[in-house]
Amino acid sequence: MDQKRELVRAFSAEYEISTLCEVLGLARSSYYYQPQPTDDDDLSTAILAVRSAWPTYGYRRVTHQLRREGNHVNAKRVRRLMGELGLSAAPAPPKVRTTHSQHGWARYPNLVMSLEVTRPDHVWVADITYIHLRDGFVYLAILMDMFTRMIRGWALERTLDQQLTRHALEMAMARGGAPAIHHSDQGVQYAAQDYVDLLTQNGCAISMAAVGTPEENGYAERVIRTIKEEEVDLSEYGTFADAYPQLGHFLDTAYTHKRIHSSLGYLTPAEFEQQWLRQQRDLSYP
Repeated sequence: MDQKRELVRAFSAEYEISTLCEVLGLARSSYYYQPQPTDDDDLSTAILAVRSAWPTYGYRRVTHQLRREGNHVNAKRVRRLMGELGLSAAPAPPKVRTTHSQHGWARYPNLVMSLEVTRPDHVWVADITYIHLRDGFVYLAILMDMFTRMIRGWALERTLDQQLTRHALEMAMARGGAPAIHHSDQGVQYAAQDYVDLLTQNGCAISMAAVGTPEENGYAERVIRTIKEEEVDLSEYGTFADAYPQLGHFLDTAYTHKRIHSSLGYLTPAEFEQQWLRQQRDLSYP
């Protein structure tokens, strides 16, 4: 068709356009049609910006993030462009074992296996990961609210000992209370008497995943993976002093107030918690 249009254009000074179109079998509307430029380039740029900030977002979450930023797009178009751009979620890196469950402290049953979690601070989940520095390692412990996905507390330490998890728990409780249930693996850091005493003194039931079943602490495993993929793997920490504020910013600001979750209706944890609290107030005051 493009070749026929070029021929019509070449001889249009000598012959009527209608005659040339008839001879060449080209509809006049096709000759006059001017393809409209698309804004795929602008959308591709916007998609790349979202994925640069949130490397693990799939097309659904990218779509919702773009809508939050004022772009009126549909998921099919975003999925097509992400395919053309070669964007896919990064594979999860292998997990290095930080759980040491060979100890003499008490074990606790899994209380959350079939539990319906219905409110904030119903269940907190806990886990630990290691982080590379230029000249060694540091260790990160987190506590996440299972209902809202809010990071309640965290601690970063140079050693993998019982103070690591206790400092995270103390931060979480200082920020506003305690959970009905605390769920973790059976690592010594969570089974140690000082840690257990702090939980029981605050009225927390203790729940633990069975040894060798990380899926029983899946919520904590997933948030650790997110922290690795979206912050740690994209950063180079020279020293503990470099890592601490950067991780703190990600956990307390980016993850809590900017990162949207499909499981939360594409809201951030802070938005979801505030929405739930408003709904409870509305129910209390009809």
